[in-house]
Amino acid sequence: MRSFSVLLAVVGSVKAVYQTGQTINVQGIEYYVAPNSVSIIDLTADQKSAASRGQDFDLVPLTVLADPTNLFTTSVFGSLVANYTTLDDVFNLGFLQVVYLTHSGSGSANVQYPLGAALTKYGTQLFMNAREYTASATKQGQAITGWRTAIPSGPYFMSASTGDVYQAFRLYSDVQSAFTEGTIANTDGTYSPLTAAVSGYSYATIGVPSRLYYKKTSEKPLSGVRIGIKDIYDIAGLKTGCGNRAYFDLYPERSTTAPAVQKLISAGAVVVGKMKTSQFANGETATADWVDQFSPFNARGDGYQDPSASSSGPGAGIGAYSWLDIALGSDTGGSIRGPSQSNGCFGNRPSWGLVTLDNAMPLSPVMDTAGFLCRDPILHHAASKVLYGDNISSTNFRSFPAKLVTSGFPTSEDSSATAVLFDFVAKLQAFLGAKNATALDLSGLWFDTKPAAANDSVLSSYMSTVYPILIAQQQYTQFTLPFYADYAAAHGGRKPFINPVPLIRWAYGQSFPPTSAEEADTKRKIFRDWWAENVSPRNDETCSDNLILYPGILGRPNYRNRYLSAPSIPTGFSINRASNFAELPDHTFLIGQAPYTSIITQQQEYLPVTVQIVAAKGCDGMLFELAEKLLEKGILKVPKTGSMTY
Repeated sequence: MRSFSVLLAVVGSVKAVYQTGQTINVQGIEYYVAPNSVSIIDLTADQKSAASRGQDFDLVPLTVLADPTNLFTTSVFGSLVANYTTLDDVFNLGFLQVVYLTHSGSGSANVQYPLGAALTKYGTQLFMNAREYTASATKQGQAITGWRTAIPSGPYFMSASTGDVYQAFRLYSDVQSAFTEGTIANTDGTYSPLTAAVSGYSYATIGVPSRLYYKKTSEKPLSGVRIGIKDIYDIAGLKTGCGNRAYFDLYPERSTTAPAVQKLISAGAVVVGKMKTSQFANGETATADWVDQFSPFNARGDGYQDPSASSSGPGAGIGAYSWLDIALGSDTGGSIRGPSQSNGCFGNRPSWGLVTLDNAMPLSPVMDTAGFLCRDPILHHAASKVLYGDNISSTNFRSFPAKLVTSGFPTSEDSSATAVLFDFVAKLQAFLGAKNATALDLSGLWFDTKPAAANDSVLSSYMSTVYPILIAQQQYTQFTLPFYADYAAAHGGRKPFINPVPLIRWAYGQSFPPTSAEEADTKRKIFRDWWAENVSPRNDETCSDNLILYPGILGRPNYRNRYLSAPSIPTGFSINRASNFAELPDHTFLIGQAPYTSIITQQQEYLPVTVQIVAAKGCDGMLFELAEKLLEKGILKVPKTGSMTY
């Protein structure tokens, strides 16, 4: 029933023994018992005996029932149990072994005895009434039991000997290998790795608290929202690995939490773990490029599709786990958009500069952004309001843009996936009252309107090396060189192992003069200003003069068991680079799924179909509002987790 309860820790020369919690199995489900008591119930000797009857250890499952009615009956008992079972994956009927009844209604608190039928049905060995029920219970000859601190309803564990109450965390095995580690919050605001484990094939274990513990408020709009954090953001008390074993081992636990993460925590979000990134946030594919750690598994389709990168863990987790609500990723060149597409969820690359990226690993500071991967557009918007604060607005437009522009669209409806894409565009046009979408000839527009500073360059050649030079030189200077120096100092001058992709990119950057990054950024800024004037200008009525759509993923398989050639340099220009350079919001909308015949299962499976929607810089709030309205109209849907999105 239980596994470990204490660990030995050596701090300097002092050996400290401290409790880290323990695990208990309740009706076949593994739970972690948090080490710190949240309340104490004042048990009598008879209550202590009744609570633990039939078991030979101290901790017993407990449910705190919050009765909203004026009369608690066996019928109300059953209704609350059914409600808890529906709302909360942590609660199960085994927690009814001991019940503590509290009152959450506005009227008087009354309880109607006898409750014997319900107690027998649920196997309740001890039923206790809180002080609110004093008048009603004592009239019926029933006792009142006090507690030291009021706590929310939900499942807990109670010490039958002391009455101490501890929070319960359900343990999940990370079967998609999306996480680096589970986490648990400490009372001082720091975090520790979750020390519990459940059986699994070399998987991390993630613990989630009861959803019943939390209630959203204006001050805590994300209260109880379970979030995973990409392992490039620092969290106080935890190590940051950035996808590299040597980096993880070299540096101690961080003392400061990244401001972007702290905003979410302060709003009530529950950090359940750190999630895998491809190494140093460079784009890697599953088969050959992931050397230092194992690439996460994409749950969609046959389960053996590449999860995309670099927010691979966040994408895989959101696509697979109903117990994970949202994940914080980062996007420099597509690191949120790609995993959102491949794993079938919503995602956003925000306008650049909406939130500080202090205490986060840099790739290219002039293009790095923080954003989310999420199944629910409403939660996506709520979390973004917290993360970006006043930097996004839902009041800088009065209506949605009625101009639709497409780029890179198929010329005909020649597959199930393209049918989904064209159907979405038709519904979007109808919703917006827009005319037929016009195709964007970006190269032609550049030719006709290009800035003088670009001389006579065609767009593709002018911007071809901007992205690889920026990421290679800026990361190498700001991150790699200090890492190399620290590693060499600690390991006798040695260099650490680096995966092939970042290694070849850094070498590429070093083949150019040191001034090349500055020159590349100048080109980026010229392109940014040109785009704002000629492609997607601001509009007082609609924020963005138009919406630009380009295909995301169209249900095409990308198997993780394919052998690939050596990694190459990400030169060139395409529409998905526009938001990187022009600092634009670029949102992934999941719009459907399409069938394919899997070479793995030899059966028909389904993969996501997505579209990207781009707006003018600063129009993030409008895109979030658009997603919510399309969800309300049934044009967008909240996807399921697992192999099929719907």
